[in-house]
Amino acid sequence: MIKPLLIALQFLTRLPVPDTGAVTDRQIGQSLLYYPMVGLIIGGLLVLAAWITEGGPEGVRAALLLVIWTLITGFLHLDGLADSADAWAGGLGDREKTLAIMKDPSAGPAGVTVVLLVLLAKFAALEALLNQASYVALILVPMLSRAMIPLLLLTTDYVRKNGLGSALATHHPKRASLWVIFSCAIFTIFMAGSSGLWLLITLTMLFLSLRRMMIQRIQGVTGDTLGATVELSEAVGLMMLAVVVFY
Repeated sequence: MIKPLLIALQFLTRLPVPDTGAVTDRQIGQSLLYYPMVGLIIGGLLVLAAWITEGGPEGVRAALLLVIWTLITGFLHLDGLADSADAWAGGLGDREKTLAIMKDPSAGPAGVTVVLLVLLAKFAALEALLNQASYVALILVPMLSRAMIPLLLLTTDYVRKNGLGSALATHHPKRASLWVIFSCAIFTIFMAGSSGLWLLITLTMLFLSLRRMMIQRIQGVTGDTLGATVELSEAVGLMMLAVVVFY
């Protein structure tokens, strides 16, 4: 189905896509099935950029890829990461205060610091992976990180009552999502073997940890915590694969 894919591309990236026109809540929910595919598209563009810049200084290439990666997504998930960090730091364990801070568009010191640390981690991991020409990481990590969104919505309540996130949660095709997530896991092992298995284990542990934190603090997920999960999954996934490549 083309329209849900276009909706997913329109929401998760700043890539030029045809106008989708009027969309229904059901189509918005169905777009979740294509989130990992959007990750694959992002990964393909990163691999192309890595291939074009082969032979250049690894640090410069890593910085360029990180800039491209960030521009493709339009800072969407970084914004969620910053809001979540500020809310967790300033909410002081209180659910309503945490949710209120997440709605504040301004970025506090916790949000800025966490975003900088995540970008630094990505840069270091990208430099290591490019040094070893390990381009498969650029495909798998964006895909699996975006598969975290339907997985969280499958297993965790969405706490806000309106907005795009509410439509995603309400009209989420759950059975089809399970097959998509399972297919992503099989594809990961097929592409990366034992390294792919370690990547899945690492991201599963991260998923369980983040989900527990969300349930304990706000009894579910929000759009911001979904974005934060994507960013943290990308950083942790890249670092894990960089370690595997070197050892």
